[in-house]
Amino acid sequence: MKTLFILAITLALHSGLLATNGNEDGHAFAKAEKNHASSLKKDPVQNTIKVALLLDTSNSMDGLIDQARAQLWELVNELAEAKCGNESRPALKIALYEYGNDRLNAREGYIRMVSAFSTDLDEISKNLFSLTTNGGNEYCGNVIQNSLNQLEWGKNKNDLNLIFIAGNEPFDQGPVRYQDAASNACGKDVTINTIFCGDYNEGLQTKWKDGASLTQGDYIAINSDKATVHIPSPYDNKILHKNEELNKTYVGYGNLAPSKMALQNSQDSNAQSYGNANAVKRAVSKSSRLYKNTSWDLVDAMEENEEIIVELKETSLPQELKGKTEQEIKKYVSKKKEQRMAIQQEIADLNTKRKEFLESKTNAKDNELRNALVDAIKKQGRLKNYSWE
Repeated sequence: MKTLFILAITLALHSGLLATNGNEDGHAFAKAEKNHASSLKKDPVQNTIKVALLLDTSNSMDGLIDQARAQLWELVNELAEAKCGNESRPALKIALYEYGNDRLNAREGYIRMVSAFSTDLDEISKNLFSLTTNGGNEYCGNVIQNSLNQLEWGKNKNDLNLIFIAGNEPFDQGPVRYQDAASNACGKDVTINTIFCGDYNEGLQTKWKDGASLTQGDYIAINSDKATVHIPSPYDNKILHKNEELNKTYVGYGNLAPSKMALQNSQDSNAQSYGNANAVKRAVSKSSRLYKNTSWDLVDAMEENEEIIVELKETSLPQELKGKTEQEIKKYVSKKKEQRMAIQQEIADLNTKRKEFLESKTNAKDNELRNALVDAIKKQGRLKNYSWE
């Protein structure tokens, strides 16, 4: 009984100390509790479409690489329209591997991770344009297993995790059995889709279909040497003009800004190298929700965290904002955001008219790589309650 009395006194004194130091420890304690409570109310985890592209870059695959470059922005535009079951919009992350190239390290199976999962569409485009081909050994099981081990696939059961491997040599070459790689993919909730560059029946005989079937993925054979078809429309020039206006709404900050703004322009040029119609598809991507540049553009950065300007040093600001007050900076960036949103809407409206014009002119078989990717993503996405309506 005496022990309980002493314990009660001790607790009372401790509580008294907290109350006595209310301006210091008490407030700190209350603040910590509040922070903890708010942390429990975080927004739900955003679902993500994760696409790992594993491209054969041996001598015979120049056409495949060319198709990937030429059809990137059309793929992005399709995925930008995706919805999850609760009407939320999924994020998009793309990773890129090359394999089967003699210039790559033989001890690593002639495989290279070109880029890990990224939302930076300009970097992804740059990496595609950096690929070159050279003869080599194509080890499909190896590159699949590497992508499973090296990439962050996460544990969100609602994510759509997809591998697309494209090539033209037998699927069962190399020291890693593709059956084992497929089993590991199933364990990570990853679906393997195979794209054989050649005759459909040859792909069947060389195990490409089996490689997809083991994870309930899709198998398709394409003519990788077929040039991508970009059909022009009466709205292309207007959209390209709006793209020039769009570029002027970016407000670079930090050390990355100069190189990233140059990269943005260079990828505009790369898209343009396939003609105006493809440059238009990139402009449409840049006006979509998937094109974000929070690491170097103040408009995107402040949309994610308005207080970022408090943390920025004077030297991180662009010349036009140096010496400005916090309120002046916010006003400037807000105006740029309004301009951007208006331009993006104009591009979206023009693109609606463009798509209506093209509906009767586009041959469904024109761009086989794009079709293989989009059809598989939509089919497998619907199994996880994704929609494109």
